[in-house]
Amino acid sequence: MSSDTTGGGAPRTGATFGEDTIADARELIARYPQSRSALLPLLHLVQSVEGHVSQEGMAFCAQQLGLSEAEVAAVATFYTMYKRKPCGEHLVSVCTNTLCAAMGGDAIYKRLQEHLGSDGAPLGHEEVAGTPGESGSLMLEHAECLAACDLAPVLQVNYEYFDNQTEQSAVELVDALRRGDKPHPTRGAPLSDFKTVERRLAGLLPDDDDEFWTEVDGPSQAVETVRGAQLAADRNWTAPPAPEDVPMPEVEAK
Repeated sequence: MSSDTTGGGAPRTGATFGEDTIADARELIARYPQSRSALLPLLHLVQSVEGHVSQEGMAFCAQQLGLSEAEVAAVATFYTMYKRKPCGEHLVSVCTNTLCAAMGGDAIYKRLQEHLGSDGAPLGHEEVAGTPGESGSLMLEHAECLAACDLAPVLQVNYEYFDNQTEQSAVELVDALRRGDKPHPTRGAPLSDFKTVERRLAGLLPDDDDEFWTEVDGPSQAVETVRGAQLAADRNWTAPPAPEDVPMPEVEAK
C-alpha cells in the first residue's frame, strides 16, 4: 500500500498499521526523552508487521515521530538489519568475513546459493527461496562478522547462532527450515520466525514471565568462548592488580 498526505501535509499511512501497531509505537516512543530516539525500535516494529521496511512503513515511522520520510529513509537504508525487500519466514545469515571465510564460510554460502536457487540460477544476496512470509520461505544473505570467530564457520537464523558449520550441516539446516521444522540453535534462544524476532528487537516482550523465559531461555556461551578463562582458573592465574593512583595525562586547554 502507498502513503499519501492529508491537506495539512502530514503523512497518512494505509491499513497495514492498525490501532494495535499504533499503540505499540506510542509505548516505544514514551520510553525516550526525545521521540526521534525511538526510530530504530519503530523500524523493527514495522518489520514485525510487514516482514520488511516498505515506503509505507517509513511513512508510518515519520508520522509517529514527527520526522520527514527522508530522515527515516536515511536510517532505514544505512543499517543492513532493515530489509527493503520482503523477507522469508526465516532469515539465514552466513558469515563470510575473514576467519569464517577461511574456515569454510564462503563455500557454505556458495553451496546454499546453489541449493536454494531455481532454474539453474543460484539464489542471490537477500533473495528469498519460496514465497516471502509463507511457511518455509528463506531469505539468504552473506553477513559481515557475526562475532563468533572462535566457533567459525558460523551462520545465524533470525540472529540465533548455529556454530561450527559445514556445507552439509548448513544444507540440512535449511532443508529442515523449509519443511517447517525449527532446529534448536547451538546456543541462545529457541528458534522462532523473523517477524517474531523483529517484535522482540523492537523491545516488545511478553508480559507473562513464563512465556518470556520460554522464548529466551537457552545456553548463552560455548566451551570454546570461555576456554581461556577456564584455563586461568584451573591454573590459578590472575591479572596483576591495577595501581590505585594513576596520574592522568595533562590535556592542553583549547
